[in-house]
Amino acid sequence: MVEKIDLKKELKYLYSPSSKKVDVVEVPKFNFVMIDGQLEPGEPPAQSSVFQEAMGALFGLSYTLKFMSKLRKQNPIDYTVMAVEGLWWVGSGLFNLSSKEPWCWTLMMMQPAHITGEMYAAALAQVRAKRDSPALDLVRFESFHEGLCIQTMHMGPYADEPATLNRMEAFASRNGYRYQGRHHEIYLGDPRRSKPEKLRTILRHPIEIGL
Repeated sequence: MVEKIDLKKELKYLYSPSSKKVDVVEVPKFNFVMIDGQLEPGEPPAQSSVFQEAMGALFGLSYTLKFMSKLRKQNPIDYTVMAVEGLWWVGSGLFNLSSKEPWCWTLMMMQPAHITGEMYAAALAQVRAKRDSPALDLVRFESFHEGLCIQTMHMGPYADEPATLNRMEAFASRNGYRYQGRHHEIYLGDPRRSKPEKLRTILRHPIEIGL
């Protein structure tokens, strides 16, 4: 019997927030397949070959791990592959949409708790054997603990995010929080297949209680 788990449902409070309000959440430590990179000035992600190769590496590894887990002889577990997430900042370490500095990013996909480093290494070898790419030299399997955050669902084009971000910043200021860490986006929609107005993106940012 294959056990089935759905982290999207188990973690609904983190992966299905309201678009009508900003929530305060405590994000536990999770394991991710991660990769870092940087956009050239004026280069959108859709036109960056490095960014697109990183996306391909994450999806290849995540689906390979899913099938390894589902097909293993002992304690087989099937699960839903999680969405791509991105941490964003500029060279100075801040998140500033008006900055002219190059944008840095960490793309990542959460993995269930039963996925081990050994399974990851085996999956990486499988993906390399099928289709090697420079991005596979940069991926890593790592824990990430985000802690106290605010978040909301952004509905619509990425270009319209500033209005939602302003609403989040106003909420933080009004409730005595200040930003720390890196801006976090979780991409529930696929811009290659969805109309811009249909895209759903979770916007999240770590906070601390202001002094």
